[in-house]
Amino acid sequence: MSRIGKMPINMPDKVKARLDGRTIHVEGPLGKLAFNLPDGINAAVAASVINISIAPGAQGKGALFGTCRARISNMVNGVTKEFEKVLEITGVGFKGAVEGNRVSMQLGFSHPVLVDIPQGIKMSFDPKQTVLSIKGIDREVVGNLAAQIKRIKRPEPYKGTGIKYQGEHIIRKAGKTAAGATSGGAKK
Repeated sequence: MSRIGKMPINMPDKVKARLDGRTIHVEGPLGKLAFNLPDGINAAVAASVINISIAPGAQGKGALFGTCRARISNMVNGVTKEFEKVLEITGVGFKGAVEGNRVSMQLGFSHPVLVDIPQGIKMSFDPKQTVLSIKGIDREVVGNLAAQIKRIKRPEPYKGTGIKYQGEHIIRKAGKTAAGATSGGAKK
């Protein structure tokens, strides 16, 4: 059984949670979120604590126990403070801009890449147009959107150009000229 699943979820003063059948609703100053509990997992909402438990006789539901607790905990954290992912665009001429409800990026293709902004997500570029900030209350949506954008132009290992997470280290490979120079020199 999961140690994480056994831990109670403490709610701040501004957050309210209610259980409606198999759905748990969390409401806070930044918005509302809902999560459907899978069969075999139960939740109990007390004054300012949410407890997750496995239903008696539920076989094989221990794997979802900790996951459900983590998802609900992320909902409680998300409605009090937003989650944020920051992406860096590296490359000559690579840049982006937010245009209404979509993001337009120049990534070395023959056309600009357009990505629609989902409901409840805020995206913005820095003044240099190379750092993209994605904010929202739903951690899953923020993370999936950042991964989707990163997949458009993965960082390549020779020059390091592409889209990467801020602070991510890209392992660089030596090019052909660098590999030839260190191979032992000229033959006699």
